Amino acid sequence: MKSTISAMCCAATMMHTTIVSAQNPAHYPAKPIRFVVPFGPGGVGDITARTVAQKMGEAMGQQIVIDNRPSAGGIVAAEMVARAEPDGYTLMLLNNANAVSMAMFKSLPYDTLKDYAMVSTIAAFSLGVLVAPDAPVKTTKELIAQARTAGVKFNAGTIQIGSAQYLAAELFKSMAALNHTNVPFNNTGAVIGALRGNDVQVAFEFLPPVLGQIRAGSLRVVAVSSKTRFALLPNVPTLDESGLPGYDVISWNGIGAPAKTSRVIIERLNKELHAAVNSPQVKQRFQELGIEQNLNTPEGMRTFVTGEIAKWNALIDKARIPRL
Repeated sequence: MKSTISAMCCAATMMHTTIVSAQNPAHYPAKPIRFVVPFGPGGVGDITARTVAQKMGEAMGQQIVIDNRPSAGGIVAAEMVARAEPDGYTLMLLNNANAVSMAMFKSLPYDTLKDYAMVSTIAAFSLGVLVAPDAPVKTTKELIAQARTAGVKFNAGTIQIGSAQYLAAELFKSMAALNHTNVPFNNTGAVIGALRGNDVQVAFEFLPPVLGQIRAGSLRVVAVSSKTRFALLPNVPTLDESGLPGYDVISWNGIGAPAKTSRVIIERLNKELHAAVNSPQVKQRFQELGIEQNLNTPEGMRTFVTGEIAKWNALIDKARIPRL
């Protein structure tokens, strides 16, 4: 009986020690970390998260487990992480949608700036204005002319309402003084399928997931959305230089943790993220995908996200897009 009681006490002591160790920032990380990604597997956000998580996990001696939680605008996933224990063991892939949602929705169950401690941005990427390879247009001016031609079918395909793709299409529509319909789809595959089937005549989508198809000639990119040309497609002009001066839309992602997460943990994550993204393996993978690294300090990321929310508010007002 004494030996049984002694064993039970020993086990309880070990469990208590493990819990205390896991909660102590100085011992972080003492167990696997959950990294919530508000997208399904296979997209650019998911690939980015998995690429850096593997490298960070190797360096930190703990597995960083990707938890895919796709939801409209990432709202469900973002609220879940915002309400999680601020112990560094639940992280969020914050992204452009979190800034867009703050501007687009009249009410949200979380606040990106108040409910999150910022770690660092990871990467940035442009959108492409895409047409089918046999489309009759080759330039933005020809595309706009097609959209203005009476009796010609013209719709634009994007990802769901409230996404960066949808707002990029709405801004294009507003700045080009067009009156076509922007049709939202659930995923990239559906958008590209609609484009090839001529259900839509142009599509707005991030470049990394369609770069292979562009290179293979099964898609054609008329222009890119960023202020500067995309490094992997240097001959493709920007919308800004194609008759829509001032057009500038990019997307981004980064790591956030619940507010009140220890500064020691935030700094450790920032250090490991920077090391991972700057490693030769991750640099090569990003280059293959057409992802441009965009690292920052925690304070720099907060300033950046604040500016992004302000930018989207201004764009939504300019394009007169109804808030949801």
